[in-house]
Amino acid sequence: MRVHVDTARCESHGQCVFAAPDVFEFDDDEELLYQPSPDPERGPAVERAVVSCPVRAITLDGASG
Repeated sequence: MRVHVDTARCESHGQCVFAAPDVFEFDDDEELLYQPSPDPERGPAVERAVVSCPVRAITLDGASG
């Protein structure tokens, strides 16, 4: 699975951080950091992060389905 965040679209609502804190986090400047290739067992949490993003800034390639 590959995670992509459209940083131009992201408004830092943080729903992804709540859904998958092992994959998404904010740095000290409130910039979103994320793992582009998380471990497969993180798939369900990452998929929750995708659907929870209010601006649909997160996309996946090769979701666990």
